[in-house]
Amino acid sequence: MENQIFQLQYAIDTFYFLVCGALVMWMAAGFSMLEAGLVRAKNTTEILTKNVALFAISCIMYLVCGYAIMYDGSFFLSGIQGGETLVADALAASAEEGFEGGSVYSGASDFFFQVVFVATAMSIVSGAVAERMKLWAFLAFAVVMTGFIYPMEGSWTWNGADVFGMFNLGELGFSDFAGSGIVHMAGAAAALAGVILLGARKGKYGKNGEIHAITGANLPLATLGTFILWMGWFGFNGGSVLKLGDIANANSVAMVFLNTNAAAAGGLVAALIVARILFGKADLTMALNGALAGLVAITAEPSTPSALGATIIGAVGGIIVVFSIITLDKIKIDDPVGAISVHGVVGLFGLLVVPLTNDGSTFVGQIVGALTIFIWVFVTSLIVWSIIKVIIGLRVSEEEEYEGVDLAECGMEAYPEFTSSK
Repeated sequence: MENQIFQLQYAIDTFYFLVCGALVMWMAAGFSMLEAGLVRAKNTTEILTKNVALFAISCIMYLVCGYAIMYDGSFFLSGIQGGETLVADALAASAEEGFEGGSVYSGASDFFFQVVFVATAMSIVSGAVAERMKLWAFLAFAVVMTGFIYPMEGSWTWNGADVFGMFNLGELGFSDFAGSGIVHMAGAAAALAGVILLGARKGKYGKNGEIHAITGANLPLATLGTFILWMGWFGFNGGSVLKLGDIANANSVAMVFLNTNAAAAGGLVAALIVARILFGKADLTMALNGALAGLVAITAEPSTPSALGATIIGAVGGIIVVFSIITLDKIKIDDPVGAISVHGVVGLFGLLVVPLTNDGSTFVGQIVGALTIFIWVFVTSLIVWSIIKVIIGLRVSEEEEYEGVDLAECGMEAYPEFTSSK
């Protein structure tokens, strides 16, 4: 009887991991639609190509070396096919093994859940460097980001390894439930390094400091993307509970879903109100980013706040993102979709509010953890971007940027009836 109960729990937890992983994978579609809606029509095909290609690259690189670096401390899995060295075999535990004290879910399901997180971190970079970066420069960076940079900081946080053997973030009280810092702020740090080297889009800033708005081509698509991301976030945060098959964890999952939704709602409403006060209009793009900011803010700890507390955390995130987007524009950091503000600035905020509801974390631990993640990812990304710039260049030519990177990089247009230069 006990063995049957365990096998049922094992099956439920494994299935839950797989479903949540599929939801997080669906976030790739959300990022694609959001970014495609917020760029100009002439750059749509290229950004869609980036998003679908980065997902595939992320899966391959995490399979080849990323997971091993993050959880085994080694740089490559030692086998390509068969035996215990194949990822699916090395990680998967049978129900019998689990019953004897091993895994309570399939290791392969855990790998699948982890790999879609890697792709999410890389997706954040895509929107920030949109409309002027070479496609192959971006994809080259994706190889290093997903195969090395992200797994290294992941090993120090979720795997509990010492940071270069010097200190342990867990012992300092660092906690990041589903990745406000580990995934979102890391992606934003990599994006910031790229944007600094890349420079702003032509026409974005005037000679006298004027800021010229460059509007997206398809706001219905951007809205659809936001709803997809909102939905996918239930898997992102909910799956991070790691279990479902008992009463306590089922209650925790339900609370995480509730708080995730509440924070998104709070972020959207707060951003919409702030935009109305500042601009005199209901700014849809700020509302969309407000919802995403609320989701990022609650991701660091969605299990311990009350529903009202989660709404407030999300609302503060929504307020922060509006002012962050405005501030970055003033200092001429050109981010077409607001990714650095949503995932970076609000990701930091999400980390810092964790100790307010989770007494197992400390402000010192959160600050040290945030600095560790940001410095590591920003510095290594800056080095990698710089190397790529020297070898193949980062930016398309001025002429190619003017005609659109769709034609220059992909040789086709997303909306040929409207954008064709023929």
